[in-house]
Amino acid sequence: MSLNKVSVDDINVAGKRVLCRCDFNVPLKDGSITDENRLVAALPTIKKLIADGGRVILCSHLGKPKGEPKPELSLAPVAVRLSELLGQPVTFAADNEVVGPNARAAVEAMKDGDVVLLENTRYRAEETKNGEAFSKDLASLCDIFVNDAFGTAHRAHCSNVGVSALVETAAVGYLMQKEIDFLGNAVENPVRPFVAILGGAKVADKLNVINNLLEKCDTLIIGGGMAYTFLKAQGYEIGTSLCDNEKLTYCKEMMEKAEKLGKQLLLPVDTVTVKAFPSPIDAEVETQVYDSASIPADQEGCDIGPKTAELFAEAVKSAKTVVWNGPMGVFENPTLAAGTLAVAKALADTDATTIIGGGDSAAAVNQMGYGDKMSHISTGGGASLEFLEGKELPGVAAATDK
Repeated sequence: MSLNKVSVDDINVAGKRVLCRCDFNVPLKDGSITDENRLVAALPTIKKLIADGGRVILCSHLGKPKGEPKPELSLAPVAVRLSELLGQPVTFAADNEVVGPNARAAVEAMKDGDVVLLENTRYRAEETKNGEAFSKDLASLCDIFVNDAFGTAHRAHCSNVGVSALVETAAVGYLMQKEIDFLGNAVENPVRPFVAILGGAKVADKLNVINNLLEKCDTLIIGGGMAYTFLKAQGYEIGTSLCDNEKLTYCKEMMEKAEKLGKQLLLPVDTVTVKAFPSPIDAEVETQVYDSASIPADQEGCDIGPKTAELFAEAVKSAKTVVWNGPMGVFENPTLAAGTLAVAKALADTDATTIIGGGDSAAAVNQMGYGDKMSHISTGGGASLEFLEGKELPGVAAATDK
C-alpha cells in the first residue's frame, strides 16, 4: 500500500482552478450547524490553497439525500459559516444538479484566491455509484483535485475517486495527510511496543481488525461488549451480557493465534454489571462488580471493572504506539463510563503516540476532556476501521503517488 502521496505542499496552484473535496457532513438543526468541528478541521487546507493563489472550488456531501435534491440537506448554511470562518466571501452555487449553470458561472467569474462551494454532491444519484457523467462534470470545473475528506475515503464515489482519474494531479490535503501519517503508518510500521485497544459492542464489526492487529501489535486489549464473547469462548459464565454466539469459534481461534504469535491478548478480569440495561441510556443504575469468571446468570456486564482498568492502564504505560477504537463500556451512562475514562486517562498520561480511531472513541475522549492530550483523533469512523484492517482505501489509493 503506497502511502507516499502528492500533498498540497507539493503542488503549485497559482491561477489554477482547484476542486477540493472536504468533509462538511455536519449536524444541522433547523438550518443551523450544531457542531462545526469538521469545518474548522478543513480550514488549514483551504487557507493554504487561497494563500497560494488558487481558485478554490469546494465540494462535499451532507447526509443521505439519496440522489435527489432535499432542501434540508443543502450546503447553503455551510457557505455562510465558512465565509465567517475564512473572513472572505464564499460563493454558494445553488444547483440541484451540483455542476449546473450557477456553478459554471461562479467558477468562470473567479479570481485568484476566490472560494466557491458547490451543492451537496449526493444530490446526484451517480455520486455514490461513481458514475462517469458526474465525475466528468466535476473534472470539467478544475485543473487540479485535492482530497481532504478522510471520512469518505473508504468509499469509491465520484467526488473523491472518479474525479481523481480525470485530472492530471490529485493531491491529498492536510487532514488526509495526517490520517495517512498516523493511522496508516502506525499500523504498517509502528514504533514498538505497539498496543492496540479494541472495544465497542460487536465482535462481528471488528473481525478483520482483530485478525490484522494481532499480526501487527505486541499487545491486543479487548474490552467493551465484544469482550464477553471472548470470555464465553473461554468457558466462562457471562450472565445476560452481550454475546455473539456465532463468533465463539472465531474468538477461540484468535486466542490461539495470539499464543502462537507470542502476542499478549488481554481480556477483562472483572466486570461492572447491572440487572437491566439502562433505559434511557443515561438513567441511574445500580451496579455490582464481579470477577469475569463468575458473572451471575441474571446480571449484564456493562463496563470493565476496577482491576481491569488498572491492568489495561499498566499495559499502556510502557507502550510507544497506542491505537484505540471502541469504548470499554456503556460510556454514555455516567455510572458505566469509568472504564472508558480510565483508558482515556492512561492514554493522556503516556508519552506514546496515541491514535484514536474515530467514532465512539473519539466522542468519548472529547467528552471526557482528553482530546487535546491525544496525538491524533481520526475524523473517520468507517474509514479508520478499514485502515486498521489493513485495507487499501479507494480515496487514498486514487491520489497521485509522489
